[in-house]
Amino acid sequence: MPEGTHMNQNHPAARLLTPHRRRPTRIGLVSGGLGAYWPQFPELLPQLQESVRYVTSRFEELDADVVDTGFISDAQEAAAAGEKLRVADCDLIVIFLTTYLTSSMVLPIAQRAKTPVLVIDLQPTEAMDHANFDTGKWLAYCGQCPVPEVANVFRRAGIEFRSVSGHLKQESAWERITQWVHAAGVRARLRNARHGLMGHLYPGMLDVATDLTTVSTTFGSHVEVLEFDDLRERVNGVTDAEVADRLDLARQLFVLDESVNDDDFAWGAKVSVGLDRLVEDFDLDSVAYYHRGLAGEQHERLGAGMILGSSILTARGIPMAGEFELRTSIAMLAAQAIGAGGSFTEIQALNFFDNVVEMGHDGPAHLAVSAQDPLLRGLGVFHGKRGWGVSVEFDVRHGPVTTFGLGQDPDGSYVFITSEGEVVPGPLLAIGNTTSRVDFGGDPGLWVDHWSQTGIGHHWALCVGHRAADIKAAASLLGIEHRQVVVP
Repeated sequence: MPEGTHMNQNHPAARLLTPHRRRPTRIGLVSGGLGAYWPQFPELLPQLQESVRYVTSRFEELDADVVDTGFISDAQEAAAAGEKLRVADCDLIVIFLTTYLTSSMVLPIAQRAKTPVLVIDLQPTEAMDHANFDTGKWLAYCGQCPVPEVANVFRRAGIEFRSVSGHLKQESAWERITQWVHAAGVRARLRNARHGLMGHLYPGMLDVATDLTTVSTTFGSHVEVLEFDDLRERVNGVTDAEVADRLDLARQLFVLDESVNDDDFAWGAKVSVGLDRLVEDFDLDSVAYYHRGLAGEQHERLGAGMILGSSILTARGIPMAGEFELRTSIAMLAAQAIGAGGSFTEIQALNFFDNVVEMGHDGPAHLAVSAQDPLLRGLGVFHGKRGWGVSVEFDVRHGPVTTFGLGQDPDGSYVFITSEGEVVPGPLLAIGNTTSRVDFGGDPGLWVDHWSQTGIGHHWALCVGHRAADIKAAASLLGIEHRQVVVP
């Protein structure tokens, strides 16, 4: 999958930090046509197989494992292909209708594999050469013919139908196909993910509370419940040499403001090394955390010392979210899977002169989506939270962005929520926050109203690029709703 493709590859984070990934996205590929045609039109099958070779090569160019079951010509071969794909545990099955085939050849594949299916029908060229075509040559252009039939049977079987129709080398069709592969990457990432949840809920933030069981039942993810003691003991084991190494790394990743206190900087580096060990020991893909603490005791200092290490881990593809925001860390991980980054974000203010929403956070930041080298600023206080230390300051790279969060409905079901805008230049607060000015194309107050009515919570991921279509496709594969906010 394209993790990192839309992030700033010139940032030192891309060179200095080792990306974290689970297994690649696994795509099952089946091609087929009606076997009754082969003896009738001897030149048809070789032509279709040539198209299959092209389609296979395009899938192999994607950063995914392709399980190719070969060409099927009847229902028996379809059943065998379905069994092979069931065992392969794919994230998406793509069925290439090269010509007409019966729905009985397609249904067993979807039923046995129990995996989301994408039907594609790509005729050889833009149009037939009518004056020179006979029946055999026409049949190579007949992949669209069974699409309504397959759709009808899927509907009656309770299987969601999705398709891409076009011609073989039509790039707009391949963009739509690739979008579904990106969506499969999100499905793969979430159903194999291990989310760490450390500490406790920020007192009073009722929207943040999440039923851990529904995370597993909806996405297939595992939630590992952690204590700050798990971090404490790992931080206690960090050596002075490891702290020095982490300080050197931080100096390469950040611009240090003169407000940075040496002791706070060293403490953040020590906690960073401890966080790395925590993530490795528990085999985590994301972490959401919060601890209030009291009177400067160690747990308070741990909670306040997380931002440096959390930002480094997020840049590696292990998103970290403060304030116990498990749903946002899940959204950040999904955004990472499609190469869109995803930085921890909330609304900060509105600017009605410039028609922008200012949003960001004092906390973990995705370094690889920054507009310029991120600044490390020393803070004597984190607003609304105990503790003190260093925080990250930058704005997201100017240009297209997508806000992406996980909402929740009254019945407890999850929903993917997006809105597309543009990060534009202008004045920013210099208070150790990841502030960005986002223009959603209209009155910022109206945007807040519509955004808040979707079921979104306090926080979300700010992603680079206009990615609502990818996220909508991912929601489809996961079997959840998608809501898109557009300012009227």
